[in-house]
Amino acid sequence: MSMLLRVPATPHHGGLELRPWRDGDVPELIEVYRDPVLRHWTRRPVDDARDAHRWLVRSRQGWAAGRRFAFAVREPRPGGDRLVATVVLKDVLPGRPHAEVGYWTAAWARGRGVAPRAVQAVTDWAFTRFAATGLTRLDLLHQVDNTASCRVAEKAGYPFQETLPARAPFPLDGHRHARHAAPRG
Repeated sequence: MSMLLRVPATPHHGGLELRPWRDGDVPELIEVYRDPVLRHWTRRPVDDARDAHRWLVRSRQGWAAGRRFAFAVREPRPGGDRLVATVVLKDVLPGRPHAEVGYWTAAWARGRGVAPRAVQAVTDWAFTRFAATGLTRLDLLHQVDNTASCRVAEKAGYPFQETLPARAPFPLDGHRHARHAAPRG
């Protein structure tokens, strides 16, 4: 798949490249999931190559079905790029006005503006790509105690909307942040 989104460098942050997951991402994906903070917030752990390959299969199936679009977020560096995050657009259905965006950030990339910029890039892409199918709102959901995700949502232009009751597998209430597409015309 040849999809590529680019986020330009700023005076304070390097550029980012977002693309579908590839087989070559497996070792870094396993490394990222060794982080206990990341594992605390995610539902599907990646412990080994087998889990990572399942991750890739799920990602490819989502792209093929046109309902779930997972991007590996890479940071170009001298000597090669590095995996720093993922952003996924979920539950895209023709005629449905809303979908969800989710993300995680590698431990070594936190606090550097990676997540808000990557979420913003996928948001812009989604509203352009799916405008004709009626997509007008994206939700970003997280547990109430995940204050870092509140900051990411706000920085990416997703203001807080409401508190949601806890729903399995998450034990605590959640926050819903939302971003609306700019009016067309």
